[in-house]
Amino acid sequence: MTALRVRSVAALRCAALAALALAGLLLLAVAVLVLAGPLGGISYATGDHHANTQLVLAGSLAGPALLGPPVLLAVLTGMRQLSNVNRVLAGEWLGRPTADPYRPRPAGIGLYRRLGLAITDPATWRDLAWIITSGTAGLLLLLVAVVPFAVGLFSLLRIFTGLPGLLAWDGPLTQYVATAAVIAIALGVAPAVLRWYGFAAHAMLSPSGTAVLTRRIQHLAQTRAETLDTSAAEIRRIERDLHDGAQARLVAMGMALDAAGQLIDEKPDAARALLIEARDNSAKALKELRELVRGIHPPVLADRGLTEAIKALALDTPLRIHVTSELPAGRPPAPVESAAYFAVSELLANVSKHAQAAQTWIDLRYDDNLLKMTVTDDGRGGASPAEGTGLAGLERRLAAFDGVVAISSPPGGPTVVNLEIPCELR
Repeated sequence: MTALRVRSVAALRCAALAALALAGLLLLAVAVLVLAGPLGGISYATGDHHANTQLVLAGSLAGPALLGPPVLLAVLTGMRQLSNVNRVLAGEWLGRPTADPYRPRPAGIGLYRRLGLAITDPATWRDLAWIITSGTAGLLLLLVAVVPFAVGLFSLLRIFTGLPGLLAWDGPLTQYVATAAVIAIALGVAPAVLRWYGFAAHAMLSPSGTAVLTRRIQHLAQTRAETLDTSAAEIRRIERDLHDGAQARLVAMGMALDAAGQLIDEKPDAARALLIEARDNSAKALKELRELVRGIHPPVLADRGLTEAIKALALDTPLRIHVTSELPAGRPPAPVESAAYFAVSELLANVSKHAQAAQTWIDLRYDDNLLKMTVTDDGRGGASPAEGTGLAGLERRLAAFDGVVAISSPPGGPTVVNLEIPCELR
């Protein structure tokens, strides 16, 4: 029964893809009409046949110039949307994920600029090649499964309702056998047709090697700039904390010791009070230095690893936190480990400040060369990087390691944040 359901779903998916191929052909027909110039041909009824002919010719020449660019841009946008649907379906239905190959478009540009960028984008021509291929050879391939399936369904309709159908063989037994044979053919070839179609879609709609390299360079340049900005901001924070905290206390301690040295013979009680004050300042300065070091790289992280560091972080957080870990014995590289620790720390800080949660769950695991962390809370939800809750900074922090942040936070909760960082354990 499961195999029958899988094959039936495959046949229905072939029908859906055939509909997409026909929609692509319709878009191509519109594009041909736009380029040929009949759109915008305007005829004005006048009594003068010669004047009427001139108006028709003027409308035929001016119409494409006015209507052509927006209609052509709409056609190219429709082609892009259809191709994107095929990319998504190739990943979800056919197990062939296909990356987005398009160049980024600047915001706030005009019609002709957008049209020029679309025409000069190599991915647009790959879309055009795919629309033509899917509407011809691809459609014929899909019809190998779709036509027998449709004929079989119409035959079943005739058998059960008595209405005229596509198959009208004499005798009930002949009808049953023929219908079963046609449907069996459709269900038998549908999975193979889907596989072939998915292979062709992946081959033609995937970004070219040059496009992949270009996007990779852009990503590296962006993450490098963000990493430099983050590092500079971190250095300024450390300088500010040292200047306003430990340095000020050390200066005060030195002044107190100097004053105590001057008063120790004449006013021993006052000198003793100054020494006590200096001791308190030294203790506070040491505490602030330890907190500063912990903010740069926690000693527990260096000594005991990510799992124990996050457990220690959970103990220091005023939340009810459950930590589960399935990390193997190896450890990620130190920069990755540090980024993962501070990512979880940022998420726990967000939960404390904004979520109004009663409980939080942290799950750590390593699979397929990915360090995976999931932080879940039962709070009020609604978390979004656009809300300025630190999630955008978290995404930038992990982007330097090609990490991914996936957030699910519907209003009312729960909030689930999945973090993945590619790395190899040492």
